[in-house]
Amino acid sequence: MRNPLRFAVFASVLLAPALALADEAAAPAVALQTTVDTVWVLLCAFLVFFMHAGFALLESGLVRKKNVVNVLAKNFMIVASTSIVFYLVGFAFMFGNGNAFIGTTGFFVPNDASLFESLSWASVPVSVKFFFQMVFAATAATIVSGAVAERIHYSAFIVFGLLMGAVIYPIAGHWIWGGGFLAELGFLDFAGSTVVHSVGGWAALVGVWLLGPRRGKYAKDGTLKPIPGHNMSSAALGTFILWLGWFGFNPGSTMAANPEAIGHIVLVTNLAAASAAIVATFYTWWRVGKPDLGLTLNGALAGLVAITAPCAFVSGPYALLIGVIAGVLVVEGVMLFDKQRIDDPVGATSVHLLCGVFGTLAVGLFADPIIAKSVAGAELKSAGLFLGGGSGQFLAQLWGVLAVGAFTVAASGAAWAVLRAVIGLRVSEEDEYTGLDLAEMGMEAYPDEMARGWALKEDPSAPAPSAGVALKAAEEPGG
Repeated sequence: MRNPLRFAVFASVLLAPALALADEAAAPAVALQTTVDTVWVLLCAFLVFFMHAGFALLESGLVRKKNVVNVLAKNFMIVASTSIVFYLVGFAFMFGNGNAFIGTTGFFVPNDASLFESLSWASVPVSVKFFFQMVFAATAATIVSGAVAERIHYSAFIVFGLLMGAVIYPIAGHWIWGGGFLAELGFLDFAGSTVVHSVGGWAALVGVWLLGPRRGKYAKDGTLKPIPGHNMSSAALGTFILWLGWFGFNPGSTMAANPEAIGHIVLVTNLAAASAAIVATFYTWWRVGKPDLGLTLNGALAGLVAITAPCAFVSGPYALLIGVIAGVLVVEGVMLFDKQRIDDPVGATSVHLLCGVFGTLAVGLFADPIIAKSVAGAELKSAGLFLGGGSGQFLAQLWGVLAVGAFTVAASGAAWAVLRAVIGLRVSEEDEYTGLDLAEMGMEAYPDEMARGWALKEDPSAPAPSAGVALKAAEEPGG
């Protein structure tokens, strides 16, 4: 070519329309991907929101019928109150730009992604990021509800739930998901074994310890006197709803419609839940001589909690192993807490605290760098200890567990103590005997059955209108 410059000009003129068309084609492709991601994240958020129906059914099924309305009301109020306080301050404290300990920008969730740099990796709108994270925040507070059931003042629990959603959960979350100091140390928790579950579990444990056991739960010599739940159908249905909701909880944490990542996370999540449920069933059978449906249900939940942190970092076989360990751990946890007179009506501390801690440490034991990179785009400090990677990642996980545990115990302990001094935590002995539905809520879930039960107490010779139903209600431990 005699004149290269003339050729370059001529070629650019010819190619300009094609380049313009390519740019125009790329823009809709990006917009389409953002739309797909947004729909995916919202769908998962709706599943997590629906998990609160599961919590309500599970917890109300595992308490006595005289406390059902109270438990349902607590679960409902947690979602409503967290929606407000997390919007006002919680989301900013957790994800706003700030320092290593707390976010300081983004109050009232303005539509400005630059205020939330820790979430810049997700392409969905700020409002979608907020809603997805808000339903997680409500989950952490709901964990506390079941553990303190049947003896806490309704007003005290509501105030504590507000503090959880506004301050305690967001600060701990900022350290890990908001770009805080634990994230800087390489601590990993993909979907919340620590951020959601152990934070809720630590807060529940402190509350249970301060409240003390339900009246009639333990004899004077320390002998355990079981207080069975009133409706195992409700508990089982609630657990199935929670299991379903976890398919939004874990894969939704990708915040992107990435087929490979979503598929892997769904697979390992289900494997851990299934193996934990099976192992908890047969392990209980071996330990006490009979299978126990309550521990089977909690076994499934234990596997789900344990896989929540490592779901984007471990293979299928290790997910099965995580479930096996969680299935044993939850059964032993329930028995251990009972021996220590830690009365948790639904087993929340065993499920969410013990298995949340284990699941977090499992990242340091079983994480595979190849899976972590392809599924989560994450760089591990080292491969898991059992994969020959040394102790680097495990120590980062252990440090995170200890730091979050210490903070949550201190913060929730202070909150519970103030509430005990100002409002009072525990209802009177008379109100506990009557039931919180009448004493605190002024209504009953099963008014006809309860009325027949009280009639039989007043006149044991009175004929029961329906076979044994009222008598069973009258003979429930604790009244």
